[in-house]
Amino acid sequence: MNGQAERPDKEIDEQIVAEEPEELEISDNEPVEEAEVEVSDLDRAEAKAAENWDRYLRTAAELENVRKRSARDVENAHRFALERFSKELLAVRDSLEMGLATVDNASVESLLEGSEATLKILGVTMQQFGIEELDPAGEPFDPEYHEAISMQPSDDVEPGSVVTVVQKGYSLNGRLLRPAMVIVASD
Repeated sequence: MNGQAERPDKEIDEQIVAEEPEELEISDNEPVEEAEVEVSDLDRAEAKAAENWDRYLRTAAELENVRKRSARDVENAHRFALERFSKELLAVRDSLEMGLATVDNASVESLLEGSEATLKILGVTMQQFGIEELDPAGEPFDPEYHEAISMQPSDDVEPGSVVTVVQKGYSLNGRLLRPAMVIVASD
């Protein structure tokens, strides 16, 4: 040997280098079309996602606007719910003020007539707004609408019925505002 040891795999290395590398055959049509299809599908998906995101943002903004508008409407309804009723009560107040202004030179009969007229105006106003008077004299006692403050014997009404109404009750559209305070007949 001449001092240099020959590598057994040197021959294989030289063969690999000596051979020209194989060229990969790329068909011009297939891989490019697949890439274009993939890109166009990706572009369409991204466009669809952007469109859906835009729809979501618009819907969320509209929902927030509706929520704010509803809250404002409810607040206004609470604040001004009694506006119409209040305007009608002004007629009652005006009538009372006119009666008080004429006290100095009015007769008892004219003051009584004025008070009755004012009470009538108030009754009409209450009726317009669904406020009904509960005057249960002679009716059977009903704990849902009457509040018994005492019992007394009575020959005029059956036991368990209302003998005297101490304070009238009122309901608003069928819902109790204030029970009538009554005295009930005992056995």
